[in-house]
Amino acid sequence: MYKHILIATDGSELGQRGMEHGLSLARDLNARATILTVTEPFPIYSGANFGFAPSGATISDFGAGQQETAKALLAAASQAARSAGVEAETVYIADAQPAEAIVDAANSRGCDLIVMGSHGRRGIGRIVIGSKTWEVVSHGHVPVLVVR
Repeated sequence: MYKHILIATDGSELGQRGMEHGLSLARDLNARATILTVTEPFPIYSGANFGFAPSGATISDFGAGQQETAKALLAAASQAARSAGVEAETVYIADAQPAEAIVDAANSRGCDLIVMGSHGRRGIGRIVIGSKTWEVVSHGHVPVLVVR
């Protein structure tokens, strides 16, 4: 059925549930997995006559912190895959829009299923699943399994 599953996680509780479900599915189907985490660009806010970065963080400090967090997340994910008996590759994509990076990674790696957790509930159109998840479902070219 599915031969290569992309598991997208952000380290949240729902992301962890999605990863666990994706690894179980990969194990049961004897599929390989790509476990992906994406970090967004440094948040800079601007208006007509102003601009600022939250909490005074520098871009390099922000990037280093994001990379360190992603590295730890993917190390734990790799260990979880080994424990589940799943062949898995881990991938970190920095400074990208998560939904776009997830869809692009699934396409470029030949994945035939995306598994991810549902996230925040923002706005009328996002009552059931989060905005990033909704974007992946809307723009992806393969089935998307959303785990709650």
